[in-house]
Amino acid sequence: MATIRRDQKQDHFPIIGLVAVALALIAAGAYILIDLDLLAIGDVKADEARSGIIYVAAASYLIGGLLILLRNRWLWIVGAIMNAFVIVFFLQLYRDRPDVMLSPGGFITKVSQFLLEVILLYLIVADWLRTRRA
Repeated sequence: MATIRRDQKQDHFPIIGLVAVALALIAAGAYILIDLDLLAIGDVKADEARSGIIYVAAASYLIGGLLILLRNRWLWIVGAIMNAFVIVFFLQLYRDRPDVMLSPGGFITKVSQFLLEVILLYLIVADWLRTRRA
């Protein structure tokens, strides 16, 4: 049985990075399902839901999720900032509409985005600490 010495570098990116990519792809897929009316988003009108922003969001999470694999801290920082803006914007826009916030579409997208934010912040800090020790 192999033991891990304390001074060995532990690279958790393969697991955590793939979880982050999966969360980004879940968010992208949820936006597509919302546009196809397969995932409900409360009482949002069809015209309001079918704006081009859904495609921009889906493409952004798809591309951003794949960029996570490049293991570039600056890309993670930009992604974390953009993701935080999306979450805050949604919460500000729909704070008085619990039917949208707690709808399947709102819940799935925001939970995946929140978890993605936590993982991105972890990757950023872990990478910073690793380079600082080197």
